Amino acid sequence: MRSFIKTGNYLNSMILTRRAKILLSIGVIVIVAGVATPLITISVLNHNTVTLTLLDNAGVMIEARGSRLYIDPINLPDSYADKPADAILITHPHGDHYEYVSISKINTESTVHILPDNMSIEVAMLDGVGLDPEDTYQVGIFNIQAFYMYTLPVGEFPASHPQEANWTSYLVTVNGLTIFHAGDSKNIDEYEQLTGLVDIALLPLGPGCQTMADMEIVDVLDVIQPKYFIPIHYSLFADYTFIETYGDLITNCEIIRLEYFTSHKFR
Repeated sequence: MRSFIKTGNYLNSMILTRRAKILLSIGVIVIVAGVATPLITISVLNHNTVTLTLLDNAGVMIEARGSRLYIDPINLPDSYADKPADAILITHPHGDHYEYVSISKINTESTVHILPDNMSIEVAMLDGVGLDPEDTYQVGIFNIQAFYMYTLPVGEFPASHPQEANWTSYLVTVNGLTIFHAGDSKNIDEYEQLTGLVDIALLPLGPGCQTMADMEIVDVLDVIQPKYFIPIHYSLFADYTFIETYGDLITNCEIIRLEYFTSHKFR
């Protein structure tokens, strides 16, 4: 397996932090002097901010330093045409994860489309990049690593996300934060490779026949050990029910509950 390397430069982050503190002090002095430069100070202080917006279903928008990356965008309002994508990542071809109408709203001539290599027709249509699990790709400030995503047969019914399809989850590293989007995966053995590498885990809540659910999610969090957990792919009130039922069992990370089309800033 290729080794996982976080692309965030922690030395540079420390330098920026020190520089920001110095500028903040200067900004205070400048305000007293009456010179209008504090806005520059504010922009430097927010340089390392990562804003994560939960879209519909499993859709996510990640923004940092003026760049924007989407994962599985569907049902986007027309207003998102004002939020063009630098990169669009698709986990698999099911209609609640891949929707061309939404992609077209945020698409530009320079947008990079990343899809599982198995989706060869869509890769060709979008002039995109096809990845298999463990492949990596860089788009501007975003380091992207495809990872495993599959479910298992249920009784005599075949898996809805067969392992042999090589559909993908993703690890996105930006500004020193690694964000893991599990797509529609069950609790799989490969997660042991992610222990301690993930800052923010985006895991689906169900349904259990097609994704991880209930105690499986708690078990995944115990293995991955992220700093934060954000539920995705949930039906009405299912996020509340999950947290009420299992929240006390999740002790190794902070749960951040987002409603669809709401955001959280990480600094």
